[in-house]
Amino acid sequence: MEGESRKWMILVATTWIQAFTGTNFDFSAYSSELKTVLGVSQVQLNYLATASDLGKLFGWSSGLALMYMPLSVVMFMSAFMGFFAYGLQWLLIRSIITFPYFLVFLLCLLAGCSICWFNTVCFILCTQNFPSNRPLAISLTVSFNGVSAALYALAADAINPSSNALYLLLNAVIPLLTSIVALPPILCQPSLDPLPLDAVRRDSLIFLILNILAVLTGVYLLLISSISTTFTTSQFLFAGAIFLLVFPLCIPGVVYAKKWFHRTVNTSFHLDGSAFILVDADDLELHKELITQTGSGNGTGVSNVLKSDGSNHELVGYNLTQQESCCEKLIEKDQLVMLGEEHQARMLVRRLDFWLYYIAYLCGGTIGLVYSNNLGQIAQSLGHSSNTSALITLYSAFSYFGRLLSAAPDYIRAKFYFARTGWLTIALLPTPVAFFLLAASGSSRSILPASTALVGLSSGFIFAAAVSITSELFGPNSVGVNHNILITNIPIGSFVYGMFAAIIYDANVSSSIKMVTDTVVCMGTRCYFLTFILWGSLSVVGLVCSVLLFLRTRHAYDHFELNRRISS
Repeated sequence: MEGESRKWMILVATTWIQAFTGTNFDFSAYSSELKTVLGVSQVQLNYLATASDLGKLFGWSSGLALMYMPLSVVMFMSAFMGFFAYGLQWLLIRSIITFPYFLVFLLCLLAGCSICWFNTVCFILCTQNFPSNRPLAISLTVSFNGVSAALYALAADAINPSSNALYLLLNAVIPLLTSIVALPPILCQPSLDPLPLDAVRRDSLIFLILNILAVLTGVYLLLISSISTTFTTSQFLFAGAIFLLVFPLCIPGVVYAKKWFHRTVNTSFHLDGSAFILVDADDLELHKELITQTGSGNGTGVSNVLKSDGSNHELVGYNLTQQESCCEKLIEKDQLVMLGEEHQARMLVRRLDFWLYYIAYLCGGTIGLVYSNNLGQIAQSLGHSSNTSALITLYSAFSYFGRLLSAAPDYIRAKFYFARTGWLTIALLPTPVAFFLLAASGSSRSILPASTALVGLSSGFIFAAAVSITSELFGPNSVGVNHNILITNIPIGSFVYGMFAAIIYDANVSSSIKMVTDTVVCMGTRCYFLTFILWGSLSVVGLVCSVLLFLRTRHAYDHFELNRRISS
C-alpha cells in the first residue's frame, strides 16, 4: 500500500523535474541582451541557439552514465551541468566576468546536454514505476516540459520584471533546487509487483484525473498571460502556479485512503468499475503485448487472425482496395506489415517510412522550436518587445496543451480509432497556417499572438507524440537508439532554419537602430517576411510527408486495431 502511494509521489516529482528543466524554451527572453553584451550579429546569436539544441546529440551519454551510477547521482550531475552553464552565462551578461564567444558556445552546448540528461532520468522513472501505463505516464510528465517557459516568465516577473538576465540565474538555480526536492521520493522507490487488472483500471482513472488537473494548470497559465500585473500581483500569480504543481501530491493520499476504506468499511461502492474510465486496461495490456514483439512474425499471423471472421476479412479487403487507388508505387513499396517490428539502426535508415517521418518532424516540430528561439527578435522587430514575456508564456502554454492532447488517441480509442500517424498529420496543419498569416499581416497586434499559439500547439503535440510513434513503427525495444537518431533533425533544423532567418534579418538592417554597443537591430515587417514564407513552405513539405507516412502505415494500424478487437 505504501509502495503504491510512493510511486505516485515519484510521478509528481517527475512532473516537477520536467516543468522546471525545459530551460531552452526561454532563450528568446534574454537573447537580445546576450546579443548586446557579446556584440555579435544575428547569425552568431543563431549559433548559440543551435548549440543548445546540439546538446541533444550527446543525450546518449546519460544512458551510459546510468549503467555505472545510480539514478539520483545522474540527476544531480544534470543539475550541476545546468548550474555551471547558465550560472557562468549570468555572470557574463551581468558584466562580472568576460568570456570569448567560443566558450559561450560551449556553455550553451553543456546546458542543452543537461536537459537531455534530465529527460532520460524522467523516462526511466516512468518506465520503472508504471510498466502497465507507461505511455500515459510519459505523456503526462513530458507535457510539463512545455510549460517551463511560462513558469520561468512568472518567476522572473515575481522577482524583478525589468531584468532579462534574471532568466539565466533562474535557469541555473531552479533545476538544482527541484532536484533536491525530488530526491526523497526517488531514493524511496518501491519494489513494484505486476499489477492486477483492477489496479491497472484504478491507475488509468488516476491518470485521467491528473490530466484534468494538468489542463487546469495550462488554462491558469494561459489566462494570466493576458493580465496586466503589478509586482505584488505577479508574486501572487506565481504562488498560484506553484500550488497547482504541488496539489497532485494529494493523489498518493487518496490512493492510500481509498484502499484503507475498502479494506475497513467493506463498502459496496466500487469506483474501479466506474463508467468514467476512458482507458480500458485490457486494451492497454494487449497493446503492450502486441507492440513488444521482436520480429517473431512477418505479418502472416495477423492476417490469419483477421481471416477467422468473415466481416473482418471484408474490412481488410476494403483497406487494400483503398491503398491500390492512391499513388500505388509510392504507397505500397516496402510497407510496414505490422506495428512493433524491431528495427536496428542499419535497417531503420533504409526504410522510406523513417525518412518521411524524419522530414515531417524536421519541417514541423523543429521549425516550431526555432520559432520560439527567435521569438524575442521577432517581437522586437515588429515593435512588440514589451509583450515578449507574454508571447513566451503563450507559446509555452499552447505547447503544453499540445503535449497533453498527444494522449487523446489513447483515451478515445474505444469510441473513435484513428492511426497515430494520422493524428500527426492533423497536428502539423496549424504550422503553415500560422507562418503564412504572419507573412500576410505580421505587424498586427492580434496575428502575432494567434500564430504563436498555433505554432506552440502544433510543435507541442509532435514533441510528445514522437516517442510513441517511433516505438509503434520501429519497435519498442529499439526506441532509445531510434528516437535519438530521429531527433538529430533538431540541431540540423535549428542551424539551417536559424541561419536563413539570421541572414535575412542582417540583410534588412539598412535603416535599423544602432545601439550603444554597435549591435544592429532590424525593425519592420521585412525583417522576417521572407523567413515566414520559407518556414511556411517547408512546413507544407512536412505536411505532405506526414500524409504519405499516414497512407503507408494506415493498413498496419488497421490490422492492429482489428486484431485487438477480436482478441478482447
